[in-house]
Amino acid sequence: MKAVKKLAGQSVVYGLSSIIGRFLNYLLVPLHTNIFSQPGQYGVVTEIYAYISFFIILYTYGMETAFFRFSQNQENDGKKVFSTIMSALIASTSVFTFILIYFSSDISSIIRYDGHSEYIIIMALVIAFDALSSMPFAKLRQESRAKRFALIKVLNISVNILLNLFFFLVLPYWATHSNLPMHDTVSKIYWPQNLVIYVFIANLIASITTLLFLLPEFRFSFRHFSTPLLRQILIYSLPLLIAGFAGMINETLDRVMIKFLIPDPVIAMNELGIYGACYKLSILMTLFVQAYRYAAEPFFFSMYGKDDAAKTYSVVMKYFVLTCSLIFLLVMLYIDIFKYFIGPSYRSGLHIVPVLLLANMFLGIFFNLSIWYKLTGKTIYGAYLAIAGAVITLVGNYYLIPVFGYSGAAWTTLGCYGAMMILSYILGQTKFPIHYQPAKLLAFILISVGMYLLSVFLDQTFSFGFATRMLINTMILLTFVALVYKFDHLKEIRIENES
Repeated sequence: MKAVKKLAGQSVVYGLSSIIGRFLNYLLVPLHTNIFSQPGQYGVVTEIYAYISFFIILYTYGMETAFFRFSQNQENDGKKVFSTIMSALIASTSVFTFILIYFSSDISSIIRYDGHSEYIIIMALVIAFDALSSMPFAKLRQESRAKRFALIKVLNISVNILLNLFFFLVLPYWATHSNLPMHDTVSKIYWPQNLVIYVFIANLIASITTLLFLLPEFRFSFRHFSTPLLRQILIYSLPLLIAGFAGMINETLDRVMIKFLIPDPVIAMNELGIYGACYKLSILMTLFVQAYRYAAEPFFFSMYGKDDAAKTYSVVMKYFVLTCSLIFLLVMLYIDIFKYFIGPSYRSGLHIVPVLLLANMFLGIFFNLSIWYKLTGKTIYGAYLAIAGAVITLVGNYYLIPVFGYSGAAWTTLGCYGAMMILSYILGQTKFPIHYQPAKLLAFILISVGMYLLSVFLDQTFSFGFATRMLINTMILLTFVALVYKFDHLKEIRIENES
């Protein structure tokens, strides 16, 4: 339990930075979905960020996890590991960025944004700066410097938010009031016909700012670069690159496929905008999973080889699933409040929110289960699992999106992560067995889903007013906590662990 408490403490620090930062960033959703009155405009933002997520995998090619793995090996010099990875990352980032910028016009035409090569150029630069920041961030995590990590993350998001507020609120007012100072100069940088570009410009400036604040962590020397060590690192990390590519297909390809599988381009972009906005309503689950992952990966490696490691991994999984189940219920019972974070034009997609919440929960469980192939160095299995998920994503979206639109994409995401979770558990039990108590974990999830369905049934049967509905849903939430507490016998488990 001492180790679990340490992980929880680290997760809280990472979590606070993610929660504060992402919550502030989350406030951009109502700003964007009201500024972009047409969902198709927000669809552009959703699609470009899908490409950014995909390319960041290519730029970093599994080096973060490799850094944790090889730094933990006492036979390796930590400075040599960091210098080798940073040298390789700088070289590859330069090449990839040059290619994207050089072919920006062709790429913009391929993805149906003719005349908007600036989207690709800014996207390439954002990815480059974020990729170069990835290893200093990994170093902070590896050294358990969670506070500095958190402060810089919050800084990144704060700069992004302030710039969005400037571009979408201050700049238009300034440019349209000739009595304000520097009106002529400001009006030249205000392009009301291309408001979307400001979202990407704000992100680029924020990424540059982040890299500047991380410069003290760039303490490495090209002289410490080791070709033999890089060869070992690449053997370990390249399967993670394949897994990352396949994983990003699972996570983001649905955005791209919505655009290309729905025949009418206007309807397609509207569907994409609604899907992207409603995906944001699963933010609490995403925040928790992300904060947990920041702390958990170095923690898992530090526990590996200890006598109580397997038991610790099991206990961690239990509390992870409990927390995810609570988050699912919290969001869905108070969806009448959360829905106001997106504009009225986007709320027709609220029915997919529970599906996406469960999908992100399954992804988090899969991450917990994936420790077996990372710890044992059998990263090729991660590639196999992600590829299996990618096949489900491609096939599911291909057949479901034309029929059900973005709802088909949501259900495919749930099926993909659910299948990956089950496959990883089965393989893990044969290669690196850990007693996770799957029946108990499944019970937690089913109880939370059952409570949500009970709320829906009561509301549809009696048509409660808002205040009554919130009161009843609060009682349901408290009942869930009480049931889980009794079911799990938390007091007995705590006594056993302390003894």
